[in-house]
Amino acid sequence: YWGLGSGDYSRFGRNFWELSIISKDWVKQLSTVINTTYYGGREHILYWQDGKGDLVNHPGSYVRGLPVWGKHGVIVSQMRHLPVSIYTGECWDTNSSPIIPDKPDHLAAIWCFCSSPDFNKAVREIDQKLNVTNATLVKVPFDLEYWQKVASEKYPNGLPKPYSDDPTQWLFHGHPAKSTNPLQVAVARLLGYKWPAETDKDMKLSDEARLWIAKCEDMIASTETSGIVCIPSVLGKEPASDRLINLLAKAYGTDWSSSKLDEILNPVNNNSSNIEEWLRNKFFIQHCKLFYDRPFIWHIWDGLVDGFAALVNYHKLDKKLLETLIYTHLADWISKQKTNKANNVEGSDEKIVAAQNLKTSLELILKGEKPYDIFVRWKSIKQQPIGWEPDINDGVRLNIRPFMTAPDVKTRGAGVLRDKPKIEWKSDRGKDTE
Repeated sequence: YWGLGSGDYSRFGRNFWELSIISKDWVKQLSTVINTTYYGGREHILYWQDGKGDLVNHPGSYVRGLPVWGKHGVIVSQMRHLPVSIYTGECWDTNSSPIIPDKPDHLAAIWCFCSSPDFNKAVREIDQKLNVTNATLVKVPFDLEYWQKVASEKYPNGLPKPYSDDPTQWLFHGHPAKSTNPLQVAVARLLGYKWPAETDKDMKLSDEARLWIAKCEDMIASTETSGIVCIPSVLGKEPASDRLINLLAKAYGTDWSSSKLDEILNPVNNNSSNIEEWLRNKFFIQHCKLFYDRPFIWHIWDGLVDGFAALVNYHKLDKKLLETLIYTHLADWISKQKTNKANNVEGSDEKIVAAQNLKTSLELILKGEKPYDIFVRWKSIKQQPIGWEPDINDGVRLNIRPFMTAPDVKTRGAGVLRDKPKIEWKSDRGKDTE
C-alpha cells in the first residue's frame, strides 16, 4: 500500500517529542528504518484531526491507506536494502509501504521472508531503482510452506510484542537504566518529561515494557515539576549535576556506583567523568543530534563556560515560566554575583555583565517584537502570538526561532542557546503570506 502524502510536512508533521502528550488531533505515523528491526520508524506523528481538518483539505495532500489502519503486517523501507519493521496499524509516510497478509496467521512467515536477505534479492531482480515502487514488493515469489517452517522454529510463541529501548521511539518505556542513551533519558526525566508509552494506557506493549514503565515511578520524586533545572546552584537548590546523579542512583538501584557513572559518561564526554562539564558543554549538542534537531530540553546560557545556565523543559516554557526564569532564577544568580563582586571574588564582573546581557535577550523574546517573535505562516494575522505565547502544536522548529535569533554577546551564532540546532525556516517569515 502507498503512504499518505500531507503536501506540507512542515505544517502537518512532527516528531512525537515535540508535544508533551499525543492528543486526539494527532495520529502516530510510521516511517523508514535504517536497518531491519522488530519495532522501528516510530518517531513521527501527523496532524490528522480525525480526517476532518486542514490536512485532508490541503491542495497538495494525498489521503491514502485508511482501510489498512488498524491491521498488522510488515512495513518495508523502500530504499537501499529494503529494511523492514513490524507494522501495527498506524498511518505511514510515502517512503515506506506495509505488506498486509490476507490471512493474519501468515504474518510470522512473511516477516521471516521479508527480514531475510532473500527478500531484497528477489525484489532487486525485478526493480533496481533506489526507491522501489510499492507494488513491486509483493510481485516476488513466496514459498509459504518453507517460511512457515522457519517461523515456527524461530518464533514458536509468535512474533515479539512491541518494545524498544530507543528514546526516539514512542514505544520507549522511559527508564534510563534500560536505554540506549541513559544520560539523555535521565536529563529528560529530571526535567519532568514522560514518553508516550508511559502516558498511553491503551498502547500495545510487551510485558517487559510495562515492567520498566512501572519502575519509572521510583524516579518521580527526583523530577523537577517546574520545568527549570539550573546547572549552577541557584535559589538554594543543588546544582544540576548533583540532582542528575541522584536520579541515576535511583534508576540503577543496587547497580549504581562511581564505575557505572564512568561507564555511561566517559563515552559521551571524551573519557572524562566530570558530569557538570558534560552538562555544560556536551549535553545540548548531543541532545539536538539524537532528537533530529528538534530538541525538547533547551539549554539557555549567558555565554560563559562557568556562568549562568539552565535546562528548560520546552513543553512547560510558557510566558509565566519564562518570566520565572528571568526574574527569579537569573535574578538570584545576578544577586549572588553582585555579592561576590563586593567581596572581591575574581570573575564576578564578567559574570554580572554576561547575565545582564542574557536578561536583556530573554526580555526581547518575552516581548516578541520582530525578529524575536513567533511567526506561523499557516495562521492568520489575528492568530499570530503576541510576545512569548507559543502554541505547542506548531512544533519546535517554529517556536525555537526567537531563542536562536536573540542577540548573542559571544557571537556564537546560537542566540541564547548553548548550541545551534540545524533548522531552516525558508518561507516561514511570511514571504508567501499576506
